[in-house]
Amino acid sequence: MQPERPLIRPAAIEDADRLADLSGQLGYPASPAEILDRLRRIAAREDQQVLVALLQGQVVGWAQVGRALSLESGLQAELLGLVVDEAHRGRGIGQVLVAEAEGWAQAQGLPALRVRCNVLREATHRFYRRLGYNEAKRQVVFRKTW
Repeated sequence: MQPERPLIRPAAIEDADRLADLSGQLGYPASPAEILDRLRRIAAREDQQVLVALLQGQVVGWAQVGRALSLESGLQAELLGLVVDEAHRGRGIGQVLVAEAEGWAQAQGLPALRVRCNVLREATHRFYRRLGYNEAKRQVVFRKTW
């Protein structure tokens, strides 16, 4: 029996609580109010899209894709975030979300989709390789807060 294919749609304001829960599952905790604020700001932009995956009317995953322009690599799309509910992983939901993000990027006329992934997430690396992505480089991310 084939797993149920999720319905994909743009994220809506009323999804904020669930998006916050899912972000926390991936190790990026944020309050529903913080997610709501971010979602509103992203929705006002034309260069980004947040998509949600639904099964039986429930949000079980999300992906954020956007345009990225840099001097070193030019214009391309970047998958800014992807998370599938722990209880629904391994059912093809992430694959469908990535395909939708690729479709968004292609519709924007962007030549490539870049994905950054924590070096410790080996299972996620295998996931992207299965989808046809090649490792371009490894890097260390530095951050300074104020």
